[in-house]
Amino acid sequence: MDNAYKSILADALQGFVREREALRYHCKKEAACLKRFDRFCIDIGHNEVCLSRGLAMRWAEKKPYESDDAQGRRIRLIRMLARYMAKSGYQAYIYPDHLGVRRSETYQPYLFSEAELARFLARVDQCLPLRNSPYRHRIFPLLYRMLYGCGLRVSEALHLTVGDVNAEEGILTIRNAKFHKDRMVPMSPPLTERCRIYMEAMHPLGQPEYPFFPSPYGGRYPERTVYAYFRRFIWEAGISHGGRGKGPRVHDLRHTFAVHCLKRLVRNAVDLTVALPYLSVYLGHAGLKGTQHYLRLTAELYPDIVVAMDARFGRLLPGGDR
Repeated sequence: MDNAYKSILADALQGFVREREALRYHCKKEAACLKRFDRFCIDIGHNEVCLSRGLAMRWAEKKPYESDDAQGRRIRLIRMLARYMAKSGYQAYIYPDHLGVRRSETYQPYLFSEAELARFLARVDQCLPLRNSPYRHRIFPLLYRMLYGCGLRVSEALHLTVGDVNAEEGILTIRNAKFHKDRMVPMSPPLTERCRIYMEAMHPLGQPEYPFFPSPYGGRYPERTVYAYFRRFIWEAGISHGGRGKGPRVHDLRHTFAVHCLKRLVRNAVDLTVALPYLSVYLGHAGLKGTQHYLRLTAELYPDIVVAMDARFGRLLPGGDR
């Protein structure tokens, strides 16, 4: 790593990567992007030990055939580098926050109603086995229920092994998820019973390292197949798709779980200052900020409980300056 960078900003780049690694971030992709930035500095003849506005804006220019997401990732990484440089005594221009915004930060989640969920799951339950997918009638009804019933990310569900699913005590073990965290996720009794029945049918030998949701071609079920079937099932359930970027998406089952959970907590007069940290851990969030976002979504979807939320919890509900 000490010889990875050759530009005049090499020391700053190396220091930034070392700090990220010390904080236990996985920096392989970041380091690769920083090497391209290092080469960029050399190619344009940048010869000042600073991250000037001109350098930053030239780097931010969209490249031919580059996607918006790829451009945004480059901008966000150099924004982090600039903040590191500024606190380390370098002169550094920091991009304004509106540059490089993730698409997920501007996307308004689609929140399923209980009636829509019932129609969707009823349609999934009608799924029949096919010659090239002989177990889809067992996999999809449980998989989609697990995504909603436990608020899992799709990758978390698909990376489950047989040993990660305790169908007797109703506990899932999620390993090396987002932010490289492990966590244990309790299931409801009905979902636990479904897992037990599924385990008996699909994994009678109980091989702990075997994928819990196996692909018919070996290995884990691919995410693209889960997304493709999701689009088909919601259409057949009479739930219209708004087009690219508008949803519903598979990930919206997780959003819907969080909002429905908060709705029940508020209506049952549970103290959210106590409950939010538990929900945050359950969902695998890095902190409370992501979980608090669901408070606003809950208030928008169920305006009748806004007064109750404000009266009981005050500033816990994010305001308009969020």
